Amino acid sequence: MNSLIRPAIVLFLIMTVITGIAYPLVVTGIAQVVFHRQAGGSLVEKGGRAIGSSLIGQNFSDPKHFWSRPSATGPYAYNATASSGSNQGPLNPALTDAVKARIEALRAADPTNTSPVPVDLVTASASGLDPDISVAAADYQAARVARARGLQLQAVRALIASHTKGKLLGVIGEPRVNVLELNLALETLK
Repeated sequence: MNSLIRPAIVLFLIMTVITGIAYPLVVTGIAQVVFHRQAGGSLVEKGGRAIGSSLIGQNFSDPKHFWSRPSATGPYAYNATASSGSNQGPLNPALTDAVKARIEALRAADPTNTSPVPVDLVTASASGLDPDISVAAADYQAARVARARGLQLQAVRALIASHTKGKLLGVIGEPRVNVLELNLALETLK
């Protein structure tokens, strides 16, 4: 029996060192060298102070700002430690009620906008942390933001266009706009 236990314990310790210490250190080191910004959390700074991450959505509710996609994380919105979807299907009354309430909030913030509300402004993503909205969602909010800030609508639309990111590798996904970065750029418009 001793002849079996000793090799098992030695193998356990060796594998623990390899997979629990060496491998994570190597992967972290490579990430820091090759993808330094992303490995550091893709932090967005203003005045030398981190104010958010370009990878995690934030809650914006002021009419002067573009609003993010809703978050399904709990116990509070955009909680990066609780990334998850709502797991509510299209026939779930709770989802239907939440979508209706979000549409009402968007309509109340901009009663003159009669355009259809883009779906990504009223439904959460699978992670509940999506930092981006579609170009349609940004365009939907452009008039409200321009009015609230006293800006020309053309200037706000030009800002959206300049912050639109294309499809990943030219084929994956849809064009999108990072809400935090767009709102920071708004601060520079006069």
